[in-house]
Amino acid sequence: MRMLFTTVPLPGHFFPLVPLAWACRAMGHEVLVATSADFVPEVLRSGLAATAIGPVASVAGLTAGGDPDGLAGRRRGNGRVFARIAAGGLPGALSLVDFWRPDLVVSERAELAGPIAAATYARPAAELHWGVAPLVEYRAAAAELLAPDLSALGLSALPEPALTLNPWPPSLRPPYAAGHRRMRNVPYDGDSRVPGWALRPREVKRVCLTLGTVLPRLGEDGGYETVLPIAERLAALDIEMVIAVDEKIAVKWPALPAAVRHAGRLPLSHVLPACDVAIHHGGQGSALTAIGAGKPQLVLPMLDDQFDNADAVVSAGAGLCLRPEEMTPHGVAEHCLELLHRPGFARAATGLAVEMAAQPALAGLVGELAAVAGNP
Repeated sequence: MRMLFTTVPLPGHFFPLVPLAWACRAMGHEVLVATSADFVPEVLRSGLAATAIGPVASVAGLTAGGDPDGLAGRRRGNGRVFARIAAGGLPGALSLVDFWRPDLVVSERAELAGPIAAATYARPAAELHWGVAPLVEYRAAAAELLAPDLSALGLSALPEPALTLNPWPPSLRPPYAAGHRRMRNVPYDGDSRVPGWALRPREVKRVCLTLGTVLPRLGEDGGYETVLPIAERLAALDIEMVIAVDEKIAVKWPALPAAVRHAGRLPLSHVLPACDVAIHHGGQGSALTAIGAGKPQLVLPMLDDQFDNADAVVSAGAGLCLRPEEMTPHGVAEHCLELLHRPGFARAATGLAVEMAAQPALAGLVGELAAVAGNP
């Protein structure tokens, strides 16, 4: 069977697809990943075959912020960014599906050129659903911007997937996601050089801070103005810190406090089990990896689905949240201490980890994907 995976050019969107794509490869299926030209090297680093279906795609228009009244507007704006990427990649996606004839197209939810091409040539499609939020603003913006393309292809609306895969524990999903197919979250960290200290017992409380792969790229300082005050405040509490951030960004930062053991690329699936608390932005990868590790979370959401992801973690009793207008170094430190010293958070986090571990393994899902493609 031929399986075509499609993604926008962002690691946080592509990484959740990688373990599923490799599960398909392990079962003997032919897998190809299609994305924007500039992102092909990142895909190749995962060991998967890749091809470009569009030109270099800019995500510079993505915006973050915390004003609740403006969140829907920002989501529509960010939806337009992804729709423009889809418009640029649509001719290539149509040509690829027409020529290569995949039996199934599997896309992460922000990538739309693949599903549109699949619908045009009557190929079945599946979606990997990241995040808790329905993000109806994304689809509304895309339907508006892509309307001429859809009409030209004889499609009356954006296509719906035949199967939607969702790695979030069922207890954290809103009602709209009740029909999604359960799947176990398997973290993919990209380059996974595991530091020795992550494999040894820790002597003091350790906190991992990450802002993910998108947010550090939205500002000129690479997130340093956010990270430094937090690091300085936590350093005064006799807490060891590790900061997970892209090496190209970390190298541009000025000196960090001595309490910061490491600042640079880190494989979270190995590092978070060696920490006591995870402080992060609420992205899919960070949130689910922390859940899988059974760690309490302090979520600092800034973008789109991150607010809903944070609310889900807080509602489960496994963490706390500070919205952008609430986030101060003192507030982060106080919430971090609360997570460290109130055992209820750790118990709830452990419960979520058990729930996640009980999700269906990826190998079992490959057969369902084959059935969707008409090859049971």
